[in-house]
Amino acid sequence: MAFEGLSEKLQSAFKKLTGKGKLNEKDVKEAMRDVRIALLEADVNFIVVKDLVKRITDRAVGHEIMESLTPGQQVIKIVKEELTALMGGTQSKLVIASKPPTIIMLAGLQGAGKTTHAGKLALYLKKQGRKPLLVACDIYRPAAKKQLQVVGEKVDTHVFVMDQADPVVIASKALDYARENLHDVVIIDTAGRLHINEELMDELKAIKAAVKPHEILLVVDAMTGQDAVNVAKAFNEQLGIDGMILTKFDGDTRGGAALSAKAVTGKPIKFAGIGEKLDDLEVFHPDRMASRILGMGDVLTIIEKAQASIDLKKAQEMEKKLRTQTFTLDDYLEQLEQLQKMGSISDLLSMIPGMSSKKLGGLKIDEKQIPRTQAIIRSMTRQERLDPSIINASRRKRIAAGSGTRIQDVNQLLKSYEELKKLMKQMTGGKGMKRGKFRLPFM
Repeated sequence: MAFEGLSEKLQSAFKKLTGKGKLNEKDVKEAMRDVRIALLEADVNFIVVKDLVKRITDRAVGHEIMESLTPGQQVIKIVKEELTALMGGTQSKLVIASKPPTIIMLAGLQGAGKTTHAGKLALYLKKQGRKPLLVACDIYRPAAKKQLQVVGEKVDTHVFVMDQADPVVIASKALDYARENLHDVVIIDTAGRLHINEELMDELKAIKAAVKPHEILLVVDAMTGQDAVNVAKAFNEQLGIDGMILTKFDGDTRGGAALSAKAVTGKPIKFAGIGEKLDDLEVFHPDRMASRILGMGDVLTIIEKAQASIDLKKAQEMEKKLRTQTFTLDDYLEQLEQLQKMGSISDLLSMIPGMSSKKLGGLKIDEKQIPRTQAIIRSMTRQERLDPSIINASRRKRIAAGSGTRIQDVNQLLKSYEELKKLMKQMTGGKGMKRGKFRLPFM
């Protein structure tokens, strides 16, 4: 997940402060030196780092902080506030036109993920009750139109395509089509180039002049670090953008683009692409991101993911089954499917306050194990799922063969299931949970 390396280094720097009863100016400046190094190693813009550290230091060496009963925690509070302000302060929402359709134009270099994120954005808007229209204005890249049509089909959104050599004409005709067919949002997927050039900018400016978009969103690859910030700056100066979508935010990115982009361009990050699935698009909240960076978690995002993914009625039924200890392997399978809808388990764990790979004792999450677990359960008969105690050696062999797994995998699943039942019995009996006794099959 983005920022994990930065988060661990910052937490290490602040541990020196929180471990002391009183702070002096030297303590703060030593900690800020570690913060500066951590930010630079995360590929944050040098000028941004310099200004940020100065602001934090100026506030942290004030009389009120030094005389506080918890000076270390006060310094961390200041850092959180400054990081939040650096990334924009508050969530920047999409501009929705008072008179439909709302026109959103996506721009960016080739390979940044515009077409995929056009689909992700369409799905996000559909969930809000809107009727988006995707428009294929990339007339240069082979199969670009087809790719957008495939994406549109997956998110059940109509794609406007024309055999036309002028993207300005395509965009203009798409608006007429949207009005006639009551589409309240138009998402224009424009062409990219390997590098910023005059031809690309002239085309984008022409589309902008013709359709007058309410939002121009720049799609940039977070993995490219400061290059992403430089691209954003150039697009903003020449085209004028309203915000950014950072893609590949789930990758091994150092986070510099997210921390530098707003300060360098003056434009907010509006969304982050957090995975390959079309529903892996997250609204960017600066305050929540600052909490994640400092290891404080992001409980609000977990709650929102749960509300969007989990059926309340089914959750209540599941709670009753756990309480009455009638939890079956069918229920286990259903819970895994609900968990998958919420996204990466590693990312979810990172949003829990105080959680990190180090805090988990180096515990590795094998996301690929979940489909294997599902395959094992689906290879069982109805009777076996309801009463796993009947699964003898020959049945285990059959289940392993049917699911394409090993007998050891079947044994591990059954062991985890029995441990879960014991855990539920302990909890409903008021004994509480014993640490280290239970491990899911994907851990």
